[in-house]
Amino acid sequence: MLSAFRAGDTELGLAELAMRTDLYKSTALRLLHSLEGAHYLIRTPQGTYRLAAEVPRLNAVHEAADGLQAAVMPILRSLVAVTHETAALHVRQGNHRVRLFWIDSPQPLREHVMLGEELPLDRGAGGLILGAYSGARGAGPDKIRKQGYATSIGGRLPELSGISAPVFNSRGELAGALTLTMPTQRWKLSWRQIVVAKAKELTEDLGGTVVVGERVKKHR
Repeated sequence: MLSAFRAGDTELGLAELAMRTDLYKSTALRLLHSLEGAHYLIRTPQGTYRLAAEVPRLNAVHEAADGLQAAVMPILRSLVAVTHETAALHVRQGNHRVRLFWIDSPQPLREHVMLGEELPLDRGAGGLILGAYSGARGAGPDKIRKQGYATSIGGRLPELSGISAPVFNSRGELAGALTLTMPTQRWKLSWRQIVVAKAKELTEDLGGTVVVGERVKKHR
């Protein structure tokens, strides 16, 4: 229904929308009511429809993700090239986290996560970073903020371990957690140095500043 709007269209009526989408008017009307309720469309006093504020907001999110991807992927490739382990950028999504971008380890034994799979915030190195830098309190989060990275040995799954560090954007917000994940038997604490260094490099590429200490960043 949204794709029925073309360049130059400001408002469209029910009949035109139904024709462009090849839908019955009754079906089109139900969809229009749903889109109006979700703030994707606005119904004018004349009974026509125009795009609402939610559409440009999503476009801005899409453009920001494109810019983030351009900065993130070279960092992930360099991490994988040095460590031969899986590198990812985790972002917070409500009370969970997801892998927004990642490159799998070239080794047969590696982490397997489905696209869009929700992972916990309270377990795993990436989750610990996102929690610590978006308001979590206590000895654990305080330690993570003080040292500037998180480690997890079998925290989410006994066979998986990881190291993660925070990434910030130019607005001082937490952009994500740069995470290196590997089978527990291949876990090396020494990898923390390269993870922290690459998180700092990515932060600088995004125009941000790395903060180590008690300051808590807003998450997007």
